[in-house]
Amino acid sequence: MKRYFLYVLECSDSSLYTGITTDLDRRLSEHNTSNKKGSKYTRSRRPVEIVSAKIFKDRSEASKAESRFKKLSRKQKLEELKEW
Repeated sequence: MKRYFLYVLECSDSSLYTGITTDLDRRLSEHNTSNKKGSKYTRSRRPVEIVSAKIFKDRSEASKAESRFKKLSRKQKLEELKEW
Protein backbone atom coordinates (compact mmCIF):
# COMPACT_ATOMS: atom_id res chain seq x y z
CA MET A 1 0.00 0.00 0.00
CA LYS A 2 1.41 3.34 -1.05
CA ARG A 3 1.77 6.16 1.43
CA TYR A 4 1.25 9.71 0.27
CA PHE A 5 2.99 12.65 1.86
CA LEU A 6 1.79 16.22 2.04
CA TYR A 7 5.03 18.16 2.29
CA VAL A 8 5.96 21.77 2.90
CA LEU A 9 9.21 23.24 1.62
CA GLU A 10 10.89 26.45 2.65
CA CYS A 11 12.55 28.15 -0.31
CA SER A 12 15.70 30.28 -0.23
CA ASP A 13 13.51 33.43 -0.23
CA SER A 14 11.66 32.10 2.88
CA SER A 15 8.48 31.42 0.90
CA LEU A 16 6.62 28.15 1.43
CA TYR A 17 5.79 25.57 -1.22
CA THR A 18 3.35 22.71 -0.68
CA GLY A 19 2.96 19.47 -2.64
CA ILE A 20 2.22 15.76 -2.41
CA THR A 21 4.41 12.78 -3.25
CA THR A 22 5.00 9.11 -2.52
CA ASP A 23 8.79 9.60 -2.15
CA LEU A 24 10.04 12.61 -0.14
CA ASP A 25 13.75 12.14 -0.87
CA ARG A 26 13.22 11.86 -4.63
CA ARG A 27 10.88 14.84 -4.71
CA LEU A 28 13.23 17.06 -2.71
CA SER A 29 16.04 16.14 -5.08
CA GLU A 30 13.84 17.01 -8.08
CA HIS A 31 12.99 20.40 -6.59
CA ASN A 32 16.66 21.17 -5.96
CA THR A 33 18.23 19.84 -9.15
CA SER A 34 15.85 19.05 -11.99
CA ASN A 35 14.67 21.62 -14.50
CA LYS A 36 12.04 19.24 -15.85
CA LYS A 37 10.63 17.43 -12.82
CA GLY A 38 10.93 20.12 -10.15
CA SER A 39 8.24 22.75 -9.96
CA LYS A 40 8.55 25.99 -11.89
CA TYR A 41 8.00 27.88 -8.62
CA THR A 42 10.92 26.32 -6.76
CA ARG A 43 13.29 26.41 -9.75
CA SER A 44 14.16 30.07 -9.13
CA ARG A 45 14.08 29.76 -5.32
CA ARG A 46 16.72 27.09 -4.69
CA PRO A 47 17.86 25.62 -2.48
CA VAL A 48 14.70 24.36 -0.86
CA GLU A 49 14.40 22.22 2.26
CA ILE A 50 11.59 20.20 3.77
CA VAL A 51 10.02 21.96 6.74
CA SER A 52 7.47 19.27 7.51
CA ALA A 53 5.53 16.36 6.04
CA LYS A 54 2.37 14.50 6.95
CA ILE A 55 1.44 10.95 5.89
CA PHE A 56 -1.89 10.03 4.29
CA LYS A 57 -3.30 6.64 3.34
CA ASP A 58 -4.27 7.59 -0.21
CA ARG A 59 -3.84 10.25 -2.87
CA SER A 60 -7.36 11.59 -2.44
CA GLU A 61 -6.89 12.40 1.26
CA ALA A 62 -3.48 13.95 0.60
CA SER A 63 -4.89 16.11 -2.22
CA LYS A 64 -7.77 17.33 -0.06
CA ALA A 65 -5.37 18.24 2.76
CA GLU A 66 -3.06 20.01 0.28
CA SER A 67 -5.97 22.05 -1.09
CA ARG A 68 -7.06 23.10 2.42
CA PHE A 69 -3.49 23.96 3.43
CA LYS A 70 -2.84 26.08 0.34
CA LYS A 71 -5.87 28.25 1.15
CA LEU A 72 -4.42 29.29 4.51
CA SER A 73 -2.51 32.53 5.04
CA ARG A 74 1.22 32.25 5.69
CA LYS A 75 0.62 32.93 9.39
CA GLN A 76 -2.01 30.19 9.56
CA LYS A 77 0.28 27.76 7.70
CA LEU A 78 3.10 28.36 10.17
CA GLU A 79 0.72 27.84 13.09
CA GLU A 80 -0.58 24.59 11.61
CA LEU A 81 2.97 23.34 10.98
CA LYS A 82 3.65 23.63 14.72
CA GLU A 83 0.94 21.02 15.27
CA TRP A 84 2.36 18.49 12.78
